[in-house]
Amino acid sequence: MSKSKDESKNLPKKEKFSEWYHELIQKAEIMDVRYPVKGLYVWFPFGFKIRKNVYDILREIMDREHDEVYFPALIPETELGKEGEHIKGFEDEVYWVTHGGNTPLDIKLALRPTSETAMYPMFKLWIRSHANLPLKVYQIVNTFRYETKHTRPLIRLREITSFKEAHTVHATFEEAEEQVRKAVSYYKEFYEKLAIPCIICKRPEWDKFPGAVYTIAFDTIMPDGKTLQIGTVHNLGDNFAKTFEITYETPDGDHSFVHQTCYGISERCIAALISIHGDDLGLVLPFEVSPVQIVIIPILYKGKEEIVLRFSGEIYNEIRGKYRVIMDDSDERPGAKYYNWEIKGAAIRIEVGPKEVEENSVVVSFRDERKKFKVKRDELTEKIDTWAKEMRERIYNKALEKFKEKIKICENLNEVKNWIKEGVVLTYMCDSKECGSELDEVGNVLGEILELPIDVKMEGKCVICGKKGKLTAIAKTY
Repeated sequence: MSKSKDESKNLPKKEKFSEWYHELIQKAEIMDVRYPVKGLYVWFPFGFKIRKNVYDILREIMDREHDEVYFPALIPETELGKEGEHIKGFEDEVYWVTHGGNTPLDIKLALRPTSETAMYPMFKLWIRSHANLPLKVYQIVNTFRYETKHTRPLIRLREITSFKEAHTVHATFEEAEEQVRKAVSYYKEFYEKLAIPCIICKRPEWDKFPGAVYTIAFDTIMPDGKTLQIGTVHNLGDNFAKTFEITYETPDGDHSFVHQTCYGISERCIAALISIHGDDLGLVLPFEVSPVQIVIIPILYKGKEEIVLRFSGEIYNEIRGKYRVIMDDSDERPGAKYYNWEIKGAAIRIEVGPKEVEENSVVVSFRDERKKFKVKRDELTEKIDTWAKEMRERIYNKALEKFKEKIKICENLNEVKNWIKEGVVLTYMCDSKECGSELDEVGNVLGEILELPIDVKMEGKCVICGKKGKLTAIAKTY
């Protein structure tokens, strides 16, 4: 039995999602779970490369109209407590710094659970007149929340290591509304590049961001049917502006409160990337974000080693300037090499043996497909970009099919209760708080659906009272 078949038994089948996820995080060297503080994890170098490639896409999108900044992680209790609704939403999750060395602090300092109360006192100093608006900034930082639920790498952590939060300031509510629309379009583009299907919902009043006028959220469906929130966009109105006294002088000389938005994505985007596309053999990653886009594997036969290695090296030198490529000339057997690079999601595998050298060709296979084919060497480089695009389309279409399998339209409460164990319920809900509360007891009401990658009627009869209702998603969530 080859090493690849033997070792693949060490990774549980994906149908046992929780076990599969935990093992893959370790075996693919994404995060090390052995750090001696619960809910804190260490990025392996390979995992951090995935993070870098994913966040490079996010940075490119943000940099189009935002400036990147950095604000301190420590927030004085006096500032954190100013916005009552906001602190109430986080009060059970805050880590407090109470001493500097052995000296008690006069004012406790919070490790940021999110950065509104760190940033907005400074915005008050930065903004004086309409000429200072709009202000659009973002940062990628760590945040800390004392999670009491079951912690899980990348999904539920006590230190969120990669929180991208954007904050914008505008003269009017209408301008803030336009920024919300832009933020939604940015996140749609981001997840399209990661080939991840999303449900876009307006969160119900009881589940909106503390201090926001309303919240729009991006959710995706994990292999076990639960949803994972992978992005949020908030219109803050002038709520925080009034709390922190952020005003601007109008062209007429009057003073008005600003209107604000904020929107965030964490490393949950990487949890979704791994979980949705991965298979029983390991990671499956879109070409754009795979740390190893191409792996070249020389197949060595006795007496033919030199010509195979030379041919492989020439191909490596031809493509390494444009792509992230590795030539695996280690002493491992081919089966072991296949296993190593399959589990790490190398997007394209190129094999070279003595026969390929004679034919001036290579054997190519894609990580998401189980087939091999030959390509002439002089045609190789011109085909890679096309293969990468086609691969992302295949990965997305496969993810979308599984996404659809986990969704069901339910027309009565019994159907809702039965399907919620399997996946996401689509049903109709009116604006009544009582109907919403009844549904929220069955599963988490994600909210009114704004966009969905499948065709479905957006209005119907409320599943509880029968009155006119809007299409609503309900699910078990992480």
